[in-house]
Amino acid sequence: MSVGLLAVVDDILSAAMRASAKTAGVVIDDAAVTPQYVQGLTPARELPVVWKIALGSIINKYVIIIPIALLLTAFAPWVLPFLLIIGGGFLCFEGAEKVLEWFGVHHEAHDEDAPRDEKKLVFGAVRTDLILSTEIMLIALTSLDPGFGIWMTLGALLVIGLAMTVVVYGAVALLVKIDDIGLRFMKSESRGVRRFGARVVASMPTVFRVISIVGTVAMLWVGGHLVLQNLAETFWHGPYDVVHLVTHAIEAAGPVVVWIVETAMSAVFGLVLGLIIVAIVTGIQRLTRRGAPAAH
Repeated sequence: MSVGLLAVVDDILSAAMRASAKTAGVVIDDAAVTPQYVQGLTPARELPVVWKIALGSIINKYVIIIPIALLLTAFAPWVLPFLLIIGGGFLCFEGAEKVLEWFGVHHEAHDEDAPRDEKKLVFGAVRTDLILSTEIMLIALTSLDPGFGIWMTLGALLVIGLAMTVVVYGAVALLVKIDDIGLRFMKSESRGVRRFGARVVASMPTVFRVISIVGTVAMLWVGGHLVLQNLAETFWHGPYDVVHLVTHAIEAAGPVVVWIVETAMSAVFGLVLGLIIVAIVTGIQRLTRRGAPAAH
């Protein structure tokens, strides 16, 4: 490999690492959201389903997001905020549905003991990944040097897309197989290791409940943040200005407190928006169902 090619590869990897650091928050959200999609599967199907979702994520990034993002950035950058508003609204909708399910207000009737439909499960996970991956890749794209050049930018985005997919779904695969690791520990000859394995297995239902809650909050936070930020960049500054005023007023408390408050406000905004969308969708569904018998 020539020195010039090595220098190009080094530049791409360096730029990819710097841009990836700025996507850390959304990457954590993605890793928190995904495990809930494999809950209820048999152990033998957990890793194959995670692999299918990871493959869908790569297709999202390489086939859909990166080409469209580069084209829109070059020819119609004004479209991107509107797409992110739509994506953020969808995350708010999904998050609000899950919150309503916690309170038994809104849920789909299904048999808890029946096997889950893997195709629907994978489709739902890949659909959610499309939105989260879009934000990851757009943050990475805006973090790259504008003078980088189209091919260098493309190379950096391909590296970032692969790295983020490996990180997220590697973490998800580890999470869903921790209970199996605990079961193996329980077969150890060492009493201490067996006890540790038993505690790991016993803690997993609680761990997955926490992950489900964190994933739902992450949906609302990311969705609310996307809508707030991109509304401000398009035609309505009001909600974003309120968040900015509150965070500016508590700056003296430190960056951690500011981040927590900003995150909480984005999540609350996302929940309210999501509930409004759920109400609209539910109303349309009811009108459609009433109209169907009338048509017959």
